[in-house]
Amino acid sequence: MRDLLGTTRPADPATTRPPALRAALRLRLTTVYVLLLTVTASWLASQSHAERARFVRHNSSNVHHMEVGKWWTAFTSGLVVDGVPAWAGILAVALVLGLAEWRWGPARAGAVFVFGHLGATLLTEGAMWVMLTARIPGALSRARDVGISYGLVATAGCLLALGPPALRRYGLPALAVVLAAAWAMNQELADAGHLVALTLGVLASRTAWLRARGRSA
Repeated sequence: MRDLLGTTRPADPATTRPPALRAALRLRLTTVYVLLLTVTASWLASQSHAERARFVRHNSSNVHHMEVGKWWTAFTSGLVVDGVPAWAGILAVALVLGLAEWRWGPARAGAVFVFGHLGATLLTEGAMWVMLTARIPGALSRARDVGISYGLVATAGCLLALGPPALRRYGLPALAVVLAAAWAMNQELADAGHLVALTLGVLASRTAWLRARGRSA
C-alpha cells in the first residue's frame, strides 16, 4: 500500500487474512464453543451405545448430582448436543451465539448464554427437587438433562427482544407459542425449561448493560 507521499506501507495483517479466519477471530467465543461441541460429538459418535449412555448419565444436571455435590454437571451438560442431530445443534449454536457475539461482543453474548443455561437448569431442577420433597408423582431425581438448548433459547429470545420492532412483535411471540405447544404435547422437563430459558433471555434484554450495546451495534 502507498500513502499520500508515495511511500510503500506494509499491508494491515487484519485485512489480508481470509474472510473465514477474520470471522473466526472476531467470533472467538462462538468458535471455541463450536469446536468443543464438535469434539464431544465426534468422540461420542465413536463410542458404543452403552458408553454414550454412561457419559450422558454422568453429565446430566439432575437433582441427584446436585445433592451429591457434582455441581460441575451444570456446566458439562452444555457440552452435549441432545435431542437433535449433532450437526443441527452445532449449526444452531454457530448461528445464534455467533450473531449475539457479533452484535454484543463475547462477554455479553457469553453471559446471556450461560445465564440462560444455568438459570433454566437450576430453576427446573429446583422445581423437580420440590416435587420430590412433596412426593408428587412423576418427579425424578436422576432425570436425563443435557444439551445446549437452554442457553440457545435464552440467547435467541434476547436477540429477538432487542431486534427490530417486527421481530419483537411477531418473532418473539411465535417462538413462545412453539415452545409452549411443545411443552403441552410432551409434558417433559426440558420443554418446561425452554419456556423458562426464553423468559430469562427476555429479562436479560431489559438490562442496561445489553440495551446500550444493542443500540450501538
